[in-house]
Amino acid sequence: MDNGDVRIHFEEMGEGFPVLTFAPGGMRSTIEAWSNAPWDVPGAVAADHRVILMDQRNSGDSFAPVQASDGWDSYTDDHVALLDHLGIERCHLLGMCIGGSFIANLLARAPERVAAAVCLQPIGLDDNREAFTGRFDEFAADEAPNHPEASEADWRGMRENLYGADNTLWSVRDAAVTGFQAPILVFAGGDEPHPASASSMLADLAPHATLVERWKAPEYNDAARESIQSFLSVHTPLG
Repeated sequence: MDNGDVRIHFEEMGEGFPVLTFAPGGMRSTIEAWSNAPWDVPGAVAADHRVILMDQRNSGDSFAPVQASDGWDSYTDDHVALLDHLGIERCHLLGMCIGGSFIANLLARAPERVAAAVCLQPIGLDDNREAFTGRFDEFAADEAPNHPEASEADWRGMRENLYGADNTLWSVRDAAVTGFQAPILVFAGGDEPHPASASSMLADLAPHATLVERWKAPEYNDAARESIQSFLSVHTPLG
């Protein structure tokens, strides 16, 4: 999909009500990064749904110019543009890691486009800002040769817009979470980039959210997979 100077690579699998997915991997959120999940999350969902997978801007086969004004809204613009390109008015969202922040910003900016959302170990702020800015700087150093248009000030501006605020989920103010009306299934995190406090906050403040604490260990995988399938089916609009 081309949207002005932005090129977004996407793939589709399955049939049914659409599910837009956001892979783990931080700034390198690509379709391939889903292989790092405990099981084939998109494949399981595709048994009953039309699943859209994408490489985020400047990852994999997607590209966008870098400007100091770039931030979470830039990614959300890509997501909305992709839905428009595919003629999808409303869909489910499913994201892991940084996908939780993408989901939160879509719920804040375009709630009418979302029927329900699944967030697996969302990233969050919990005395770990330097870890995120450090990973961003590594990403910027790797990408800089592909972006002669971008100055050091552009990269610094983007980093500040992504990881400079004091928002638990980074992309939206904590108070905004109380206004999320879509049903949300939250799978708890428990390490530095995915602190348990971030998933707990989302589950506590979003009015229609449910927290799943045990899911990553192999003995919980089948139940977790089935809970996602059931949750999305229950909240799929009729007709």
